[in-house]
Amino acid sequence: MTDKPIATVARTNEILRRYDLFARKSYGQNFIVEPGIVEKIARLCRADETTAVIEIGPGIGALTEQLARIAHQVVAFEIDQRLLEVLAETLSPYSNVEIVNQDFLQADLEGWVQKLKQNNDQVVLCANLPYYITTPILFSIFESRAEIPVITVMVQKEVADRFAAQVSTKDYNALSVIVQYLYEVRVVMKVPRTIFNPRPEVDSAVVQFEKRIPERIAADQQQFFSLVKGCFKQRRKTLLNNVREYLQDREKAVRAIEGAGLDLSARAETLTLDQFLDLYEQICQLHAESCEKP
Repeated sequence: MTDKPIATVARTNEILRRYDLFARKSYGQNFIVEPGIVEKIARLCRADETTAVIEIGPGIGALTEQLARIAHQVVAFEIDQRLLEVLAETLSPYSNVEIVNQDFLQADLEGWVQKLKQNNDQVVLCANLPYYITTPILFSIFESRAEIPVITVMVQKEVADRFAAQVSTKDYNALSVIVQYLYEVRVVMKVPRTIFNPRPEVDSAVVQFEKRIPERIAADQQQFFSLVKGCFKQRRKTLLNNVREYLQDREKAVRAIEGAGLDLSARAETLTLDQFLDLYEQICQLHAESCEKP
């Protein structure tokens, strides 16, 4: 057993050679070969000796190793069976790590969090997410009832920019509104493509989602999210056109938009979160029978 971190170029290459491994594109695998990066991500994730960390896609264990050094417990979901033997070896010094051979999207996240909270003060999530499935993974976390106050993930830079985008910018979209309703979002670190093996075609960024208590709460969260997506359905169309299509009723669309104090010719990317909530509440008034009261 070597003292070198897993994320060093020499150690990563030695592990890949010994196990005759190659990164699988189908699983979006890119191995980090810069120990300073994984150490910093682990420090940023808000874990300590009273915390359990859930990781998705540990690969050969580079980030897992650093999480295990600072957290009380680490549970890592790895879909690739080839890596189980590798992880058993690379993480053998850490008795506080559990590897679960399962597709994270099939996992009972709420059940895992409840289980981990029996022996830990809190549960956070930290991962280098596969690019091809970033959004489905994050939305499975966002839409679950699992109590995870802080989520820290490395994603494609352009995806991070959308999550954190401000109103009236090119990156601002339905994803931005929905995520910012649920979380305080910050890009906490930029990561160049040069620190990966194999090297991806794009740069990455570490984005952090911290659970927020909304000042205003939609009566039906899923219905609110559906409206937001509807408003952005055809980005170049006016708010009136998109809301009319969403409601399948032009007159109600006009009444809702004007009732919210919005311009019929506005576009969705110019609306703040509060304005989307204003619009949602106006639609609720028009459909009182289908909207529960907060």
